[in-house]
Amino acid sequence: MDETPPAANEATATNLATAYHEAGHAVIALALGRNVQRVSILPNQLRLGQCELKKGRAKPAHDPLEVEVLILLGGVAAEAVYTGEYAWGGAQQDLRAVRAMTMQRAGNQKQVERLERRLLDKVEYLLADPATWRATELIAAELLRCTTISGRAAKHLFEQAAAQVE
Repeated sequence: MDETPPAANEATATNLATAYHEAGHAVIALALGRNVQRVSILPNQLRLGQCELKKGRAKPAHDPLEVEVLILLGGVAAEAVYTGEYAWGGAQQDLRAVRAMTMQRAGNQKQVERLERRLLDKVEYLLADPATWRATELIAAELLRCTTISGRAAKHLFEQAAAQVE
């Protein structure tokens, strides 16, 4: 029988989901050529965790707006792969930013929704790659162990996952 108090189990589940969420942002950023500054699951008044990107790009983006939206959606998508359901309520800040960007691109609400669905499908496709998902798992595990990791550590784990899957 499990002796862990229910509140502790809930906190652990939240930490796990947050770790996968933030790892998802980091992995999609790295997969799309963006450099990560730091990834953290330390909560503050605004959020449960944070993936901070470095300014500039490792390689030029064909469509910078799309890249930013994909990175934003990477968190909620990775969390959904891990938990089995989308936690839209917990990703409100990301989703507001996604909506602001997709409204710049699309002409009406229906086009915005189609664009967002297409980009979410693209993120799910990227996360379905075995090396990308392995990188998500490695970064999430490291976040659970350390709570905050450097962008350098995230990139190392991303590259390690690619080497493991080859």
